[in-house]
Amino acid sequence: MPDLDPLIHAPARLRVMSLLAAVEEAEFAFVRDEVGVSDSVLSKHSAALEAAGYVLIRKGHVGKRPRTWLKLSPVGRRAFEAHITALRDIVARSGLSLTPN
Repeated sequence: MPDLDPLIHAPARLRVMSLLAAVEEAEFAFVRDEVGVSDSVLSKHSAALEAAGYVLIRKGHVGKRPRTWLKLSPVGRRAFEAHITALRDIVARSGLSLTPN
């Protein structure tokens, strides 16, 4: 059975990874609002995911305003997919379905 990734398993990080898996790239403020965390919490989680090589962080400007964008790296995408596979395996052992009724 595949192992859960402890870095991804934290709820906020799992939400960040899931959101980034669905898009090419996302602006920091969008991720913050969708995940429902503060700037400082997202910054901390993003830095941890970046340190692991799971997330790429790009900084730039829109007009004169600084902006930050987040993107899953190829390594991060594989780690997320492996984590989801491990979750599915755990749930499958219960006999419950992951699809809605």
